[in-house]
Amino acid sequence: MRKHLFGVLTAGVALTLVAAGQSAAEPVPRSSQPEPMLAFLPAEAQVDWAAVHRDREARKQSRLAAKSAGQPLTYIEEETGQGANDAPDRAEHVAGFGTGRGKNAKLRLTGDLAGDPTLPVVPPSPETDDAVPLAGSLGTPARTSGMIGDGPYGSAGDGTGDHDFYKVTGGADGAVLTVETDTPAGSLDTLLAAFDAQGRLLAEHDNLAGTTDSRLQLPVGAGQDVYVMVAAAGPGGIPADPLTPGTGKRVLTEGAYDLTITNGTQRQDRDFFSVDLRAGDVLGASAAGRATRVVVHDPAGREVFGSSQDFSFLYAENSPLPAGGNAVADFVAPRDGRYTVGAENGTGRYDVTVEAYRPGSELNQRPEVLTLFLDFDGARVNTRVFGVTPSGNRDLSPLRKFLPGWGLTGADENAVIDGVVATVRENVEKDLAAKGTNRRFAVRVLNSRDHADPWGQPNVSRIVVGGSIAESGIQTVGIAQSIDAGNFGEEETSLVLLDILSAPAAQSRTSLNGYITPASDKIAFIGRAIGNITAHEAGHMSGSWHQDQFNELDSLMDQGGNPKGMFGVGPDGVGGTADDVDVDFHEDVLNPGEGFTGIEDSLNRTAWAYVRGTS
Repeated sequence: MRKHLFGVLTAGVALTLVAAGQSAAEPVPRSSQPEPMLAFLPAEAQVDWAAVHRDREARKQSRLAAKSAGQPLTYIEEETGQGANDAPDRAEHVAGFGTGRGKNAKLRLTGDLAGDPTLPVVPPSPETDDAVPLAGSLGTPARTSGMIGDGPYGSAGDGTGDHDFYKVTGGADGAVLTVETDTPAGSLDTLLAAFDAQGRLLAEHDNLAGTTDSRLQLPVGAGQDVYVMVAAAGPGGIPADPLTPGTGKRVLTEGAYDLTITNGTQRQDRDFFSVDLRAGDVLGASAAGRATRVVVHDPAGREVFGSSQDFSFLYAENSPLPAGGNAVADFVAPRDGRYTVGAENGTGRYDVTVEAYRPGSELNQRPEVLTLFLDFDGARVNTRVFGVTPSGNRDLSPLRKFLPGWGLTGADENAVIDGVVATVRENVEKDLAAKGTNRRFAVRVLNSRDHADPWGQPNVSRIVVGGSIAESGIQTVGIAQSIDAGNFGEEETSLVLLDILSAPAAQSRTSLNGYITPASDKIAFIGRAIGNITAHEAGHMSGSWHQDQFNELDSLMDQGGNPKGMFGVGPDGVGGTADDVDVDFHEDVLNPGEGFTGIEDSLNRTAWAYVRGTS
């Protein structure tokens, strides 16, 4: 079974780790839960998912307050029915969109996703059906209709609120059920919920973006009964006792609805639109209305980014890319060409926002070379930028404090720093210049030993290599300030903490000591491994998401959980030997555990983050 997100994750459990220099009797203080998609976590990490979801929702609301202005180009889908534009090679072309002269870089796509015409239509369930034991049976797949407000508990009854329940039984394949409401009259704002036979709430959903409709997905085992409820959204939408009718609190909105339940075997309409992009264009797309998935394909027809979620709250604070909706995608074009944007997963009207920008340094007309500063001598960092609570100014120890954990002394510090700097320069400066498509690529990698500290100056981002979980209050090995396609936040901070990396081998699979033997070139291995994690965090700040850490290709943007791959340990399982692997930025599959799909070109996403001069 695949373990994702750096090992087995357990909600609500905080992991206590012992840092280098501490005994097991001196537990590290409980630290803040970092955002997993920004972090390189140790292999044993357990994530407090309740805290993560609370923080994500708060970030989303903050992000939605900063939507971009300007009149978009509008395009209305021409397809009637299914089939005409349901594949990238049959996309409807939108002329006039782009970042070139005379083009409009903002686009609004509207259209309709057609339903499966073969879906069985079931007559409305009769009242009274306001509790689990009274639910009307509904097969899958099926379409039916109903009314909130027509029973004995609506506004014409006792006023406790009408709730319609449907009994649904999982098929032999145990597929994921998709339940959707459509409110053609617009007077009802729906809430969907699912319960088991004992009245326990399994899932709920209120409102697709831009509509009063709802969409709920839940896995249902073969032969398992679930009870789907349609009600009005708002306080009191869930009855106090789903097993007893008339236990609502009040009447909210009322009106007619259509209900569709599918199990993945239906014909799914998909609408594709093609746009012309220039190399380096940073594309953002957000789907609202009835579409709950947005997808980008490259000119060869490959899926390069698919999303059914909104993680735009992880963008840089000043990123102009669109946010909100049911799903958000971002993409950096590696070369000129005709790309496609698709709207999927739903039935009915949708509204997709598409915007394109040049990379941050070009957009801001800054000819200066961007600087990546590696800070090895300790630093004061305000951890507020990582979205953790509590946060504040934290003093992080220098790299030299952690050398004894690897059996090294102060005399070895320069050699370790040499290894880290050389690895980062190879990964970021040399490889991107040689292999990337950005012909105006330029970046300076400076470090605290050899250069004056430029942090605080324009166009300087830093990666602090030092500090511990106890000092930072962040339970991770590495963490970036944002995932910033286009590098619009040009003055950001990342951390590479060294306590777990230098801990005794028995304490963590992410300790470098677990891969060091008498056969190892210890200093070369330590320098390269830390350098790879440092490049990983630079990749986040440059716009790359996590890639699959368990497939055959080891990539710098691999998610945590497979430290052997990130450290470049070869087949012999020992670091610092002749069979060690040079881990680089690559095209690789996006991490399947984080909800995105497609092939991410982390090499060119990073290369186009560093553009010198203007076009």
